[in-house]
Amino acid sequence: MFLKRIVRRSRGKTLSYWALVESYRTARGPRHRIVSYLGELTSTQQKDWAALAERFQEPLRLQQQQRRWFEPPAEPVPQQVTVDVRRVRVERARDFGEVWLALVLWQKLGLDRLLAEWLPAGQEEIDWATVIALLVVARFCNPSSELYIADTWYRGTALEDLLGVPIEKVNPERLYRALDRALPLKPAFEKHLRERLGELFPVQFDLLLYDVTSTYFEGQCPNNPQARRGYSRDHRPDCKQVCIGLVVTREGLPLGYEVFAGNTNDTKTLREIVEAMEAKYGRAQRIWVFDRGVVSEENLQYLRERDGQYVVGTPKSMLRKFEQQLVAAGWDEVAAGVEVKLCPSPDGEETFVLAKSRDRAAKEEAMHQRFVERIETGLTAIGKAAASGRLKDPEKAGRRIGRLLGQNSRGAGCFQVEVKVLEPPQGKVRLQIEWSKQTAWQQWARLSEGCYLLRSNLTGHSAAELWKMYMQLVDAEAAFRTHKSDLVLRPIWHQYENRVQAHILICFLAYVLWKTLEQWMRTSGLGSAPRTLLNELRRLKSTDVILPTDQGREIRLRCVSRPDDDLAILLYRLKIAPPSRLQPPRWLPKDAVPAASAASPM
Repeated sequence: MFLKRIVRRSRGKTLSYWALVESYRTARGPRHRIVSYLGELTSTQQKDWAALAERFQEPLRLQQQQRRWFEPPAEPVPQQVTVDVRRVRVERARDFGEVWLALVLWQKLGLDRLLAEWLPAGQEEIDWATVIALLVVARFCNPSSELYIADTWYRGTALEDLLGVPIEKVNPERLYRALDRALPLKPAFEKHLRERLGELFPVQFDLLLYDVTSTYFEGQCPNNPQARRGYSRDHRPDCKQVCIGLVVTREGLPLGYEVFAGNTNDTKTLREIVEAMEAKYGRAQRIWVFDRGVVSEENLQYLRERDGQYVVGTPKSMLRKFEQQLVAAGWDEVAAGVEVKLCPSPDGEETFVLAKSRDRAAKEEAMHQRFVERIETGLTAIGKAAASGRLKDPEKAGRRIGRLLGQNSRGAGCFQVEVKVLEPPQGKVRLQIEWSKQTAWQQWARLSEGCYLLRSNLTGHSAAELWKMYMQLVDAEAAFRTHKSDLVLRPIWHQYENRVQAHILICFLAYVLWKTLEQWMRTSGLGSAPRTLLNELRRLKSTDVILPTDQGREIRLRCVSRPDDDLAILLYRLKIAPPSRLQPPRWLPKDAVPAASAASPM
């Protein structure tokens, strides 16, 4: 049973009273039956009935509905009313454009339908699907901590109207628990996005780009076994970290990711990521593209045994085997300043591609020159210290030289250094530092500057085709840059493993929104710079326009600012348009009218 408010109009008057109603099932569906008329209720009686409703074991949502029934219904606003334009004002400005577009992307990807299926609304006060959407929108628009979202960011946006979640209901605890709800759905998210992205855009899944990065923590993370110290791409070896392996298509659209312990070598991640992708999308033949950091003979043999195909980078040291091909003719230009050459392997199982870039050669030449000059300056200073007698210990001199060469390893091979101990007639020990440049190193440096080597087990492809496949790996690298810069993946403040995993999942979903917007802009002829469009959309605000009337009361209009001509053109190209209002006109309570506003201006 439940309480029902009954409203009747008689002789121009509105009468309101309450009834106790029972719900029962029939062959034609549920029906309501009035058990007892309660008549009009005083405020005290209303409180008593509300307290009685809370004692029953009913869902929390129904309990709140009982409370709302005692609130007076919204008084309709007339179609025409006289407004005092001298006292019109604007209140409650909120950010609208970015969060509105993020929700449009969320719905375009069908993530709202996915969560409605996997996380149907239950007894929770705010359904978890809405809170997860809030977390992803926040990461997309203004990456920050859950505490900042709850305390500051949310109240400055129009999400209260767009999501229907009151400001006071957004708190860190609810956001943290939503992370726990989202994490088990990672496989469902990846499978759904693979299908949905294929429906939205002409995506090809024959070429998979794979790369690994790391992100570090603030804190010791004693409760996270994956948090380990390892090679830090963020230049924070003092912090624990985790490694993330990301798979994207040739268009840069993400397909999936895996999280590894922070001390995992890149070569140890390939098997797990390949098996994960095959478990989700089958073992159809695909071309894997990854950088030399993931390359090992064991990994390549593993792919060949599974009939896998690959185009990979190689360590710089392998160029030595192709020294004769570097000086021989037969290069083909594939881009401005870039030439390639096909070099079949002796066994015929693989194909090697030599590539050289004019811009890369100039960069490496400048780097070699800088390191060589630093070493020359350092060796000269060490030699002077030895000649003057300030440096007498041969072991100390050796350590200084080793440290100098280690800090400038790009030019260390150019020098041959020897420390000699001299004993003059006076009996005082002197050191002599002798060094010379290696001609062979200099010749090889000039020959190999700007060159790199690729290897593949694909057949029937030209050097230009293989090179273009490999160069698409920059999309995976760009994905990590977007994660770390625009979406602020690092640093991670969570200390528990499941919360860290959920944080990375939210960043992944926000990146999917980012790439969806990028593809959407590209197909609409707007380029591929989401940040530019988002900066334009920041100018759209949600505001309350307060209209004082001749009846001594005020009307509130919750409006959205109108896009200027430039932004209107962008939105027209995307075939979307923001709403003009977020709520119907409402009377403000009489006691809400400020005294200064109620009085006529001088």
